[in-house]
Order: sequence, then structure tokens, then C-alpha cells
Amino acid sequence: MQARSRTWWRSPLALLVLSVSMGLIAGCGGKDKAAEVVRPAIVANPVALEALAIESYSGDVRARYQSSLGFRVAGKIRDRLVDNGAVVKAGQVLAELEPQDIDLQRTASEAAVASAEADLALANSELERHRQLLEKNYISQALFDARSNQQKAASARFEQAKAQLNVARNQSSYTTLSADADGVITQWFAEVGQVVAAGQPIVGLARSGEMETQIDVPESRVGEFGKGRPVIVQLWAERGSRYAGKVREVSPSADQATRTYSVRVAFDEADQAVKLGMSTRVFFTDSAAPSAVLIPLSALHEKDRKPAVWVLDPAKNAVQLREVQVGQYREDGVTIIAGLTTEDRVVTAGVHKLRPGQVIKPVDLAMAR
Repeated sequence: MQARSRTWWRSPLALLVLSVSMGLIAGCGGKDKAAEVVRPAIVANPVALEALAIESYSGDVRARYQSSLGFRVAGKIRDRLVDNGAVVKAGQVLAELEPQDIDLQRTASEAAVASAEADLALANSELERHRQLLEKNYISQALFDARSNQQKAASARFEQAKAQLNVARNQSSYTTLSADADGVITQWFAEVGQVVAAGQPIVGLARSGEMETQIDVPESRVGEFGKGRPVIVQLWAERGSRYAGKVREVSPSADQATRTYSVRVAFDEADQAVKLGMSTRVFFTDSAAPSAVLIPLSALHEKDRKPAVWVLDPAKNAVQLREVQVGQYREDGVTIIAGLTTEDRVVTAGVHKLRPGQVIKPVDLAMAR
């Protein structure tokens, strides 16, 4: 019996039972390791806020400080030293007048000073002589007083002549028109050979520094544009670039021709891509964050008790949880001011059932609708 008990498992029946048991065990383990079913999930790209802008206006880039420069004396333009678009420095000569007439005025003033100086010298000597005569009682006090008044008049005429000479010298320097600040020449209003009056605008100068864009708004909407209202500015030439800005100034009166109000929008930080004269689009939204995007509220999840969203890796169709910064909760979704761009794809439904690295079958939100 003991021999049989030791070798019964070697019999064909024992081998059959053993193989069936191992098969059952293997079958149970295979169910645990079965391939996970890839489930579909609705995904969408965040929407840039300018696409949801309340309104937008076209404008152009300008310098905050622009001035029209002109000669301080009348004359004929002899030379123009810079052209439109030239970058100039403070003190750089822009144009010159023919100086002949101004030089003649200076010469006449110099001669008048010399004549007045001679008259003053004669009046001083006469006054001194009459003082000596008065001390000896050879003349009356009235005659001495008359000479004294003549000397004072001569002294005044001499001071007047010197002042006129200083004016003539200043006017000689006014025949040269120089830039009063660093900037860019925007427009010429006169040409070489043209006779201009004193103070007549000759050249436009846009000063370097702060940049802004000007837009025109209808009178029915001007009340909505308060000073300091945040906006988004986009260059036509650089569609992908966005700049934060604020309303700096609203014109108090409408243009007589167009009946629109001029609104100046200042850039918060303008880079080298922003150049004078560029066309712009100004977006007015209900958000103060210029780089914010909008996502459905159902896409919002949390990570370590902080707001987060599931972002799809298009190469692997796997999702990862990314922390974001929430701006505002709106009726049409929630704004994200940091952590997402319009290029990302986020899961918009069933976010509580996902896990990091899970592979999904993305279904575009537009197709799902």
C-alpha cells in the first residue's frame, strides 16, 4: 500500500488531474493580466480670450509723446538733413534756414550797441564836468539835474541795445532746427526752398519711450471705455504675439468728420517687435489676464488640493495631471491664467475616473456635439 501511495501520482489519471488544475490556475491568473480596455474621452483645446472678446477695434502704433517742430524765426529752408523714418538723437540738426537776413540783423544790433556805448561815454563825461561846475556854483542845480537825466537815458539805451544784440544772436542760432529729444522722424511738412513763418510746423517727431495704439470708438460705446481698463493688443504682422495694455486716455470730444472718439491704449511692456505705424487689433474682454484661456468647468480637477487639469500627450494618447492657476469662474467656463496654452488638449469630462499615464481614445469636443 505504501508503494502505491508513493507512486499513484505517476499514473495517467493523476497526470490528467494535475494538468487540468494547472490550466485552471493559469486561466485565473490571465484574467488579472488581461489588457486594459482603452476608453474614449472627450478632449478640447483651451480657447484664447480674444476669441471670446466682447469687442475688438483696429488701430495703429504711436508714440505717447509726439510733437511738431518748427523754426523760431521766419526764413527760407536751405537744407533738410534727415528723411522720414530716421532715428535721431537729442540735439541732432534736422534742417537749416538761409542765414543772410538774420546775420544782417545781428550786424545792425552790434552797431547799435557800439553807438549806444559811445553816447553813454559822452553822457558820463558831461555829467562829471557839470558836477565839478556845480560844486563851484558855476551852474544851477536844475542844469545839473538835466545832465544827470541825459546820462541815465543814455545808460538805458545802451542796456536796450545790448539786449537787442542778444536777441539777434539767439535768432542766428534759430536758423538751425534741432531735435529736442531722442525719437523717430514721422513726417515732413515743408521742403527745401520753401519760405516758412516763425513757429510753422516743419517736421513731426515721435519721442522714444512709451508706446501706445490709437483706436476710434463710436459715440454709442464711448461710455464703456474707462481709464485704466485692461485690454489685449495684437499686432497684425505678429498674429501669435499678445501684449497687455490699458486704456490711458479717452478723448472728451468726437471727431467732426467721423463722429468717433479717439481712445489711447498704452502697452504695459512693448518689445522690439512693436514699431511705429504698425497696425493693431485691440481686444476688450472681461478678464484682466491677457494670457488667460477658457476651459469648460467640467475639465477642472485637483492635485494636492490645488486646481489641475488632465492634459493629453498626443504622441502616446496618455494623460497627465497638470497644476494650473484659476482666474475667474464664468457662466461659459473657467479662465486659466497660468499653466495652459491654446496648444494644449485637456480632458473635459470624466476627470475623476482618470489616473496618471492612462491611455485614452481622444474624442474632439466639437465632434462629440
